[in-house]
Amino acid sequence: MFDFHKDKKRYFDFQYFTSRDYILPFIEPFLSDSKPLQVLEIGCAEAGVLKAFTEKGHQCLGIELMEGRLELAREFMAEEMKKGLIRFINKNIYDIDVEKDIGHQFDLIILKDVIEHIPRQDIFINKLLDFLKPGGKVFFAFPPWYMPFGGHQQLCRSKVLSKLPYYHLLPMPVYKGLLKAFGEPDSVQKDLEEIKTTGISIERFERIVKEHYNILRRELFLFNPIYKYKFKLQPRVQSKVITPLPYVRDFLSTCAYFLIEPYN
Repeated sequence: MFDFHKDKKRYFDFQYFTSRDYILPFIEPFLSDSKPLQVLEIGCAEAGVLKAFTEKGHQCLGIELMEGRLELAREFMAEEMKKGLIRFINKNIYDIDVEKDIGHQFDLIILKDVIEHIPRQDIFINKLLDFLKPGGKVFFAFPPWYMPFGGHQQLCRSKVLSKLPYYHLLPMPVYKGLLKAFGEPDSVQKDLEEIKTTGISIERFERIVKEHYNILRRELFLFNPIYKYKFKLQPRVQSKVITPLPYVRDFLSTCAYFLIEPYN
């Protein structure tokens, strides 16, 4: 585990900078000029991504399962809450009644580094239609499963395993044995094993999405934009030679951005 994973305010800032400098510019050409827009982030954690949207005057809602992360979100976004720009719900998305619990639908839904943690992504992506206004859009950012660190091994306590690429692609029994051999705590092993069952490739994501949505924009990155703040690596868009190549691109792209909207 890197030091910035332990420093929640620092990590909040990384998320905010990435949202301000890369996510918003990726989305904004497709958003209505009318303000404020209604913006929902599912799996908002400490709400760093949403800070960039509140700065633009948008009305934001963050949904997060872990109450501890929402406590920090309320602390970091206290001023925005006082201004009525953001509120939070600690609830499973499947347990939310949009009309009763929220009262309105959304112009934009954001899922950053979330879809790869969710079982039955086909059902979940279909569920998002309940939360969207007509003409609403959904933004996804996620690490393709086959990329060097698609298993989220950066969460490992072991300095070797946290920096070792691709071993998450080993068969599950071998993978579990390796985590155990390096002394990873049971909680870390459980998290990484769950991600191994839910990690999603670019191909699977596009196949699911196209059942109900148009893909408005896609960008694959050789170097994930957040690496600029984590590791001082300048973001780099994937080569135009690699991007069209199914499966090959999954192994070589550290991040995928998608903006989608439902079919009319």
